[in-house]
Amino acid sequence: MPDNLQRSVAPSSFESYLAESTQALFLALDERDAYTHQHCDRVSLLAREIGMACSLDQRELDLLAVGARFHDIGKIGIPDSVLLKPGPLNSEEWVMMKMHPAKGERLFRNTLHPQAEQIATIIRHHHECFNGSGYPDGLVGDNIPLESRILLIADAYDAMATTRPYHRARNHREIIDILATEEGIKTDPDVFACFMHVIERSPARID
Repeated sequence: MPDNLQRSVAPSSFESYLAESTQALFLALDERDAYTHQHCDRVSLLAREIGMACSLDQRELDLLAVGARFHDIGKIGIPDSVLLKPGPLNSEEWVMMKMHPAKGERLFRNTLHPQAEQIATIIRHHHECFNGSGYPDGLVGDNIPLESRILLIADAYDAMATTRPYHRARNHREIIDILATEEGIKTDPDVFACFMHVIERSPARID
């Protein structure tokens, strides 16, 4: 890379570079689906809290926060008839919806973000389940990046806490009861314990 070009894209800080290289993606997500934009912001804050309880270092927390903020960016590539459908998806539509982590990985990997590869990997695997039943790659246990295991729980909590065309908002106790049944199946038990440690005092906690 020429020196002058390298200087022109060199970030003055992590946050300023994020703003310069990825803001267009986030604005596109807002135009596509304002709910998803707001959901991603909330998930990013909760994921960071869980990450701190899991003893992630500052670099890992930064990667997690950005990955969480952009975890649903692949939904830009999902048709409205599927993304905004006011009811259960059929099998064909579900296959299309399950493509969004891989689409998101490809989109973010092509940004100029200095940690694009690591963040894209977090995005790709945020629907992998601890027992291997998730997607897109069916990873099991510790083969799933820790940041993605954290993101899975933060994403699930916020998704169940909000009203969507296909489900009502659940209250805090209902969500915790559901997540408890998924421990060791969808969620990493150690990460779930960290989540439980922070959620009662978290600003992300709902009534």
